[in-house]
Amino acid sequence: MRRPPFVLLLLALLSLLPARAEETEGVPPLLLDALTKYAADFDHWAYTETRTTTDEHGVPQSVTQVRFDPSRPYGEQYQPMLIDGKPPTKRQLESYRRRGEKRGDRLMKDEEEGRTASSRLQHFSIDGGKASVDLAHAMVVAEDAASVTYEVPMRNDGRATFPIEKVQLLVRVNRQGRTFERVDLRQRESIRLKLVFKITGASGGVDFAAVDATHATAVVRMSGDFSATLLFMKLEASFDAKRSDFKRVKPYSERFGVKIGPMKALNF
Repeated sequence: MRRPPFVLLLLALLSLLPARAEETEGVPPLLLDALTKYAADFDHWAYTETRTTTDEHGVPQSVTQVRFDPSRPYGEQYQPMLIDGKPPTKRQLESYRRRGEKRGDRLMKDEEEGRTASSRLQHFSIDGGKASVDLAHAMVVAEDAASVTYEVPMRNDGRATFPIEKVQLLVRVNRQGRTFERVDLRQRESIRLKLVFKITGASGGVDFAAVDATHATAVVRMSGDFSATLLFMKLEASFDAKRSDFKRVKPYSERFGVKIGPMKALNF
């Protein structure tokens, strides 16, 4: 089954970075600090991502495991170890090589056009269109002595058919470290994308943890589940992606002492 838009949305949100300085007006300081630290560290970790999924009938699928290392030349940054439970084929290795090269092309284009981690807008692609998060209107919905949870509004910026306003985005930030703890997406109500296809329930989350006491928290897990109906058939799917074996590295993009655009989330 084609990956549902809700799952794509969860993955897209991993690329959120602070906007230009003039666009941070009104953003809660605690949330802005967490975003800034995340942006600064995001492309400095090599890790292994192990993904398990179920198909639309809830049947577990084979494991896919990829090593990502942003310090290597772009064509070598994605190193698949298992694809659907099997060693990668020559064709699959070539596919991941091209993916790394395309990433390098995007980063070089960012450098040429003057876009850096501190100058990117909070925009992402979803369902063939563009959407964005409105950090300036984030509201506190829960807090305690250890953390603060914000609800962050999202909106369509045109062309996307996915009704993003029916999805709630929650971001929990640690008070002391001023770093992310968790990001959650929750479906508010049923979503009908086509006449015969309706998403009846979906949720997803991103967990952050300290992998090095001297740096900000990093993404260590992404998970989600999805249920829908197609005509009279019920569909259910889930995914779980865990990151391990973290290593602090210097990005390949900084090999000449120049820092350029951010890394996109792994999406395979």
